[in-house]
Amino acid sequence: MSDLHKLKIVHIAPTNLSGVPGELVRAERELGHESRLVTLFRDRRRYYEDICLELPFIDFSGTRWIKRLVSAPERQRVDNRLRIPQQIPLRWQPHGVLERLLVRMRDRLWRPKIQAAIRAHELEGFDVYQLDGGLDFTRQPHFIPAMRTAGRCIICCYTGSDLRTRGVIPEIDDVSCLNVSVEFDHRLLHPRLHHVFFPFDVRRFRPRDTTRSRRVLRIGHAPTSRAAKGSDEIIPVLQELSRKGRVEIALIERLPYDAAIALKGSCDLFVDQIGDLGYGINALEALAMGIPALSCLAPGFAEAYPDHPFVEVNAGNLMQELERLLDDGDYRRHLSLAGPQWVARHHDARAVVQQIHRLAGL
Repeated sequence: MSDLHKLKIVHIAPTNLSGVPGELVRAERELGHESRLVTLFRDRRRYYEDICLELPFIDFSGTRWIKRLVSAPERQRVDNRLRIPQQIPLRWQPHGVLERLLVRMRDRLWRPKIQAAIRAHELEGFDVYQLDGGLDFTRQPHFIPAMRTAGRCIICCYTGSDLRTRGVIPEIDDVSCLNVSVEFDHRLLHPRLHHVFFPFDVRRFRPRDTTRSRRVLRIGHAPTSRAAKGSDEIIPVLQELSRKGRVEIALIERLPYDAAIALKGSCDLFVDQIGDLGYGINALEALAMGIPALSCLAPGFAEAYPDHPFVEVNAGNLMQELERLLDDGDYRRHLSLAGPQWVARHHDARAVVQQIHRLAGL
């Protein structure tokens, strides 16, 4: 890549959520760009960190308790259902006087540390600012609007439940040059948003031996949030199969990332989630390792991508689909071979980055 097309890109994210911002940064570096990741706090699962500000009052029990008291109840509800708000896009505002006051106090407390990091890492000198989550350093945006005024490109990449529960930050949405999301259902939540696939590096995973066979198969399930995954409906089905002596359950929960991947790699089947919201990174990791993955799919996804290798499930057919997989070894082997190929074809992080840059006119 010539210097003419080499970009200086900084990603700003609350944390390296599910490893997505970090995967984008690695892909951009592979493509020859200068790319940095700035996070406000460390993810407990120990994903990659670059510049972490270690800001206080984010990920601790006191903050979660205060949020329950002062934030809008609907913002705290995380589940597996798609709800279309009356306002599209949903726009974040403080829920009341107390939340507004607390946010301002927190922003004021953070500002010296943020300003020091901006100076130390020369963060005003980048070409592109990608907000993985749609947030500035502070809830009252100052840095990103200033960068847009200076002519820089601002990209918002939405992940997880941010558009579903919080919505956009109005001052950021107003200056964003491009909005993308790795969540297929988010297309219904913002009129100016493009869907891109989760960035993923299939090369980091080794497909399992499809000739491996054992009488009792191991089924994995990894609920980062039981409500969001539909775990209360999934786990009883797995327990019933376990009582029949057909399977053993690998519940992958509250583990560091490396330990979670090792346990997932020991599974023969993987149940990701049920509901309305579609598959997540957990399912991609399973597919990349040649493990058949069962998941719900967002409305319209199967029609848009009919080559997908997922076993589409809901609360009503989960038992039936699992029993079919347990009984049919040829079906399992077919899905094991199809998974890594499909992930490589659609989710390659370098292709995702190139698509985002094309959409932004870079």
